[in-house]
Amino acid sequence: MDIDRFWNIIERASSSAADSGVLFDEALLDLLAGRPPQEILEYAERFDEVHDALYRWDVWAAAYLIGGGCSDDSFMDFRAGVIALGRDWYDRTVLDPDSLAERPAVIEAAGAHRDEALFYEDVNYAASGAFERLTGDPDAFYKAWAEYRSAAEQDSEADMGEDFDFDDAAEMHRRLPRLARLYFKADD
Repeated sequence: MDIDRFWNIIERASSSAADSGVLFDEALLDLLAGRPPQEILEYAERFDEVHDALYRWDVWAAAYLIGGGCSDDSFMDFRAGVIALGRDWYDRTVLDPDSLAERPAVIEAAGAHRDEALFYEDVNYAASGAFERLTGDPDAFYKAWAEYRSAAEQDSEADMGEDFDFDDAAEMHRRLPRLARLYFKADD
């Protein structure tokens, strides 16, 4: 599955969710469950690629501000949430995580002091859920995935860029000025 086809699935799930009133992750699961197992594995491979491309300190800092803190697990959910926004917002975030300050849900969450904006755990499990729906076996995806992926792919390490202190308000204002204005108090 090429990257354009991957993003087409994401966009179709988004449109389907909007049209039917179901949650995005449910629409995505429905779309994937209608595909053959090989295509689900190919989707999972592309998902991991775009998910891993967001595994950077500057993106984590954005998640930290938006979430009022951000653990390893929460950062996985944040990256899934960025993917669920679609290709345009994903590309914007890859280029400049601070651009998320323009996202209406982020602005609204900052004003209401809510920390759930963009964190979307269930999107991480759409491929495995689709596989389970097809096979009836909750472990079928993981067995197939282990065979599908090579050992070299499983052992790769990401370059996260330069690490910095997310609790240093001055550093956050320097690196993510628009998000910092939304999330830090005036005296920080």
